[in-house]
Amino acid sequence: MSALSPKLNPSLAYSAAMVADRHPTPLEAEKKYRWNQENYSITRRRLDIWRFVLILLGQFWLNGKPWSYRGGFSEEKRIQRRQRQARWIRESLLNLGPTFIKAGQLFSTRSDLFPAEYVEELSKLQDEVPAFSYDQAKALIEREFGKSLSTLFLSFDPTPLAAASLGQVHKAQLHSGEEVVVKIQRPGLHKLFTIDLAILKTIAQYFQNHPKWGKGRDWVGIYEECCRILWQETDYIREGRNADTFRRNFRQEAWVKVPRVYWRYTSSRILTLEYLPGIKISHYDALEAAGLERKTLAQLGARAYLHQILNHGFFHADPHPGNLAVSPAEGALIFYDFGMMGEITPETKEKLMDTLFGVAEKNADRIVSSLIALGALAEVDDRGPIRRSIQFLLDNFMDKPFEEQSITKISDDLYEIAYDQPFRFPATFTFVMRAFSTLEGVGKGLDPNFNFMTVAQPFALQIMNTPNGPSPNSLIDELGRQAFQVSNTALGLPRRIEETLEKLDQGDLRIRVRASESDRLLRRLSLMQMSTNYTLMSCALALSATLLFVNGYGIIAAIVLLVAVAPALTLWRLLKKLDRQERMF
Repeated sequence: MSALSPKLNPSLAYSAAMVADRHPTPLEAEKKYRWNQENYSITRRRLDIWRFVLILLGQFWLNGKPWSYRGGFSEEKRIQRRQRQARWIRESLLNLGPTFIKAGQLFSTRSDLFPAEYVEELSKLQDEVPAFSYDQAKALIEREFGKSLSTLFLSFDPTPLAAASLGQVHKAQLHSGEEVVVKIQRPGLHKLFTIDLAILKTIAQYFQNHPKWGKGRDWVGIYEECCRILWQETDYIREGRNADTFRRNFRQEAWVKVPRVYWRYTSSRILTLEYLPGIKISHYDALEAAGLERKTLAQLGARAYLHQILNHGFFHADPHPGNLAVSPAEGALIFYDFGMMGEITPETKEKLMDTLFGVAEKNADRIVSSLIALGALAEVDDRGPIRRSIQFLLDNFMDKPFEEQSITKISDDLYEIAYDQPFRFPATFTFVMRAFSTLEGVGKGLDPNFNFMTVAQPFALQIMNTPNGPSPNSLIDELGRQAFQVSNTALGLPRRIEETLEKLDQGDLRIRVRASESDRLLRRLSLMQMSTNYTLMSCALALSATLLFVNGYGIIAAIVLLVAVAPALTLWRLLKKLDRQERMF
């Protein structure tokens, strides 16, 4: 059908984006992505992905080689190199398309897995992809519902309001006169996901089996979690249900608005929602022009999320400014895009409460045990290093009053401790931390004096006093539980001593002793042995080159001599390492 609806009025002070609040630029519209072409072959797709992966692995390998840094290695040079690599990774993910854009956005929450430079750059990753054609959108809608576009809608704007990696949004009008937005999934997305995820599985298995990168990391588990989240985002029926649940949770709150789902015009690939326009929460001039108080909006945003996480247990996992707007008439918050949601079950909440009590007590042992129960920490034989790291964080965290804390600083410190440790944060945890950090950034943009922890304090006190519901005896129950634990420990002590003595008598008791001096000597002996091997190799190659040269084989002698340079350089580095260790001790 022809487009009957008029173009959107450019003088409106608000945006109607439901996927991402931006229009495709002419540059994006003209840019050609191979994955977006109809004749794009599977073989070419595999070549593009593996080319990216192999270059990336080569860069990772070079990062650990001091000789690869011009002018010598330094920590500053390594950081600068990582920053350049991070920008290249972000651009490469955009070129590789929807699967990798979404994977990059998910990895931007995993500071426990990647260095800070990569995470910071990935957090800037946005869906900068061209829109697909109106003809494709029309054909998909008619195929999904088995009816013509004119039968379904009174008018349908051919120009999308916004385009993202998974789909795009068009404004339309129903025959009843109601204005709606229609979210249409990108054609060929399922085929692309199937190809890409099969390749990513192979990559995850490689990382899992790598002696260095696989240590303490469940890459296959991370891949499976990523698959689950990606496939969920392509199911618009699920997204519609999420929107309905979210809307019901806030039905008593006039200061939060959620678009209604029109199920008659919704399928697994098409989602039709109520048209709820609003001022984008980061458009500060438009907010002020509408007479809205920025400080109040910052407080409302924080309150909305605390309600979601602490009261509802169901929260929006992608709260960037494109998914948050403000109603100009009422000053109410409007939430968009419910593809990525998080859920906190009662069992998880109970375990989180145990962690919270551990923080309140500054009890690192209790926190470690609760994190293991949550599945956020792998069980290890020696808990000492992890316990000391958490205790260090607690000592620094508890030094300041609660209301002076920064949620971003806390999460950064936590992820810094978690990096290279056996932590395996579940998606829910990383979504919560990312949501809080994003909201703190949004709040500070609205009000420079905004502090998320100040808003969170009443909620934290409420939860500390009522871990399982509004019971005034909760703290007494907690003290009783601790007393019961102490009595159990005391009564069980003789039995534990008897079991230990029995194991000792039977020879089953193993005592693990670590001596730092012995470790140092063993490392030194290992380095000396390697130095001897490289010395012999260098001398043998140099002697062979000399003999070849004397016998008139100059070219072969030169090649052998060049080969001898590699073990000689390695020997030089080992000798320097030995010298540093001697000076340290």
